[in-house]
Amino acid sequence: MMSSPTIVLGTRNKKKGREIALLIAPPWEPHPRLTRLITRTLDEWPDLPDIVEDAPTFAGNARKKAAETAQAVGLWVLADDSGLSVDALGGEPGVFSARYAGTHGDDDANNRLVLDKMAIVPDDQRGAAFVCALALADPSGTIRLESAGQCRGQLTKDLRGVGGFGYDPLFLIPEYHRTFGELSSLVKSQLSHRARAFAQFRIGLDRLILADAFAR
Repeated sequence: MMSSPTIVLGTRNKKKGREIALLIAPPWEPHPRLTRLITRTLDEWPDLPDIVEDAPTFAGNARKKAAETAQAVGLWVLADDSGLSVDALGGEPGVFSARYAGTHGDDDANNRLVLDKMAIVPDDQRGAAFVCALALADPSGTIRLESAGQCRGQLTKDLRGVGGFGYDPLFLIPEYHRTFGELSSLVKSQLSHRARAFAQFRIGLDRLILADAFAR
């Protein structure tokens, strides 16, 4: 009988947690080993302090969050660091995406600040990319798997759509003429930076499960 390995998702954001769980075992790409995976979130550890995200890169922050959280909870932990990189802002908000306006997780304030800074930028200079870095750590804090992905798009001049989270209502996919806030979760889960990072991640995760790494 195949085991059911457990991975803690390094987030307290419920929307993000649901999106990550879907990307680990997507219904459009069924796989018996991945569908047996049990995912948990940091909501189960309310007293666990937040990890200080002080690395200069998305990959560095993902490794730091995965390793330190895994050591704290004694389980495998998958962490991601994702954010928006705006061409006209020299790559900002970058690794500061979640706290760009000063308060971590204040999506409204972050979006307003980006809109304000981009107010006079013409349409042909509003290019941007969503970037995602993933890191999986075992209970000792050793990084066992990494992957990354990005999705190019353009910034709108106002918020569009109520879906997703973060900067999704500002990020337009030109070929769809819709933002991530307007696209369905199914479409987004196949186009996004996370989708591209997880396409690589699933291959490595399946190999770890096949090698029975979670039982060690």
